[in-house]
Amino acid sequence: MKTHFIAIGGSAMHNLAIALKDKGYQVTGSDDAIFEPSRTRLEKKGILPEELGWFPEKITSDIDAVILGMHAHQDNPELAKAKELGLKIYSYPEFLYEQSKNKTRVVIAGSHGKTTITSMILHVLNFHQKDVDYMVGAQLEGFDCMVKLTRDNDFMVLEGDEYLSSPIDLRSKFLLYQPNIALMSGIAWDHINVFKTFDDYVDQFRKFVASITPGGILVYNEEDTEVVKVVENAENYFRKIPYKTPEYEIINGKVHLKTEMGDVPLSVFGAHNLLNLEGARHICHTLGIMDEDFYEAIMSFKGASKRLEKVDREDKGTLYKDFAHAPSKVKAAVKAFCEQFKNEKKHGFLELHTYSSLNPVFLEQYDHAMDGLDEAVVFYSEDALKIKRMDPISPDLIKEKFKNENLKVFTHAEELHSYWNTLDKSQGVYLMMSSGNFGGLDLTK
Repeated sequence: MKTHFIAIGGSAMHNLAIALKDKGYQVTGSDDAIFEPSRTRLEKKGILPEELGWFPEKITSDIDAVILGMHAHQDNPELAKAKELGLKIYSYPEFLYEQSKNKTRVVIAGSHGKTTITSMILHVLNFHQKDVDYMVGAQLEGFDCMVKLTRDNDFMVLEGDEYLSSPIDLRSKFLLYQPNIALMSGIAWDHINVFKTFDDYVDQFRKFVASITPGGILVYNEEDTEVVKVVENAENYFRKIPYKTPEYEIINGKVHLKTEMGDVPLSVFGAHNLLNLEGARHICHTLGIMDEDFYEAIMSFKGASKRLEKVDREDKGTLYKDFAHAPSKVKAAVKAFCEQFKNEKKHGFLELHTYSSLNPVFLEQYDHAMDGLDEAVVFYSEDALKIKRMDPISPDLIKEKFKNENLKVFTHAEELHSYWNTLDKSQGVYLMMSSGNFGGLDLTK
């Protein structure tokens, strides 16, 4: 099968391209910018474009599938050529469904926790040598690629994102998967540049539940009131399995899960991660993994990339980084961090980096998000606001919305870096939350 990727360099897109190459497909692609690690990984597979840019001449009538990434625009010249030739154009999730339509599809959805839950499931299955196809949004220890596609595997585990599918397909990605088994971890308003109201956002999850195949299974977080409302109001037929935070205890700085089989020591911490773990356990159970086997495997799970991930520092200081950017994720990460390090001085840094997080209306969602930290710092770039053509935001407004008068606010990377260099990172513990990089801050030094 001959496939061509428009915007092959994206985090998700390049992994799919590699998976198809490994499956034996003929793969080509284009992009106007490709960064690491995508560049090196594509190059190793022999599918890195020879030059950057868009080349309509690459689009030929013998191409079986054109896969369109979100990074491309509607007026992309390669897309125009594909339409002109009448080629089949897929979004990323649409093509994943095409590859898995004859398999049992397990889809993990939710505003928060979906990457970690998917990662936990794959870790357990891999530990017990249960081979499945998958797509996950983070690099996992023991996995070469974030996407795996085979001809023979019976199951495919998919991280289900509610964001848009492609520039020409404005449906939420997870609405294309039609899950046989689904999980919903939580609903907290996000992506306000696309979903203008909270109800519009929640409606995506209503549609997701409605897309579960007849007689399927939904595992859901019964502690989330919005999730419960969606589940209770669903009109289609499926089996409902609720889950909640399991009992646990912190002993000598290590979390121990309380189970019928005794205490299970874990390598992760935080109530939200234990809630994620419980959801993963129920999904694994539907896939034939008994609880005893699940607990045996999960003890060695160290977390998904950038999800409360410990950073090795030259000075041996204690520092964790987290992808948290949405308010619910920030609150969960801070709560977990404060619980884990009760007796240490706790420093928390948050970068407001996304369109939503820089919107004054959405900032209301961050109220008390950094409470409990001994020192809380928020950084956002005034230059980024200009690039996004957004109105300026004052540091006083940030303090007001966070309801934290002691908040330190930096708007220039140089000022943040200067302050960072005054701190003795060998003292206290540090939590760095961002989907960016704090203006190029090296967290290892």
